[in-house]
Amino acid sequence: MWKRFVMLAMLIVAPWVQAQAADATNPYTLMNQVADELFANLKSAQPQIKQNPNLLKDIVRKDLMPHVHVRYAGSLVLGRYFKEASEAQRTAYFAAFERYLVQSYAQVLTLYSNQKVQIEPAKPLGDSNIISIRVDVLEPGKQATRLDFKWRKNTKTGEWQAYDMIAEGVSMITTKQGEWAGILRTGGIEALTKQLDQAAATPITLK
Repeated sequence: MWKRFVMLAMLIVAPWVQAQAADATNPYTLMNQVADELFANLKSAQPQIKQNPNLLKDIVRKDLMPHVHVRYAGSLVLGRYFKEASEAQRTAYFAAFERYLVQSYAQVLTLYSNQKVQIEPAKPLGDSNIISIRVDVLEPGKQATRLDFKWRKNTKTGEWQAYDMIAEGVSMITTKQGEWAGILRTGGIEALTKQLDQAAATPITLK
């Protein structure tokens, strides 16, 4: 289920968007701009990627991860275990969580095949610090898949970052909470951190 969520998330690309510096103060334009740059770099780097698929991790780190709220998403996944952890444990966990996301996104990028999307028109942001943006993924002969991306505004900097995705009503964060509940219950945050590091070390393979 998680792999499907990630795959759908990485299909958010609007070819008609003109390349420009990402505007982190507006989540609607940011979503389009980041995707445009990400996939432009993917296209130009294909010869190198075929020789070394792990280069996809570098692309993800540069183009995508600065716009993902790793700490907020990671703390929501931990739930009550976040408060129980020491600062050192949290630091190690968030680092492993980010490496895990990099590996997951990079692997799924090998599956991209230029699907089309419809992103809902921009709405007034008002005083909201958390919003949801709807995206429909379109593939010929298939029913459109609805995604809702959750964005959170940093009240100090005014910049927005994505922290969750809901695919057909199912939250990525809720999914990971359920998947990792057992290891957190029996081994705590250190056991989960170790598992994430092991998963993050998995080489990227072209399929």
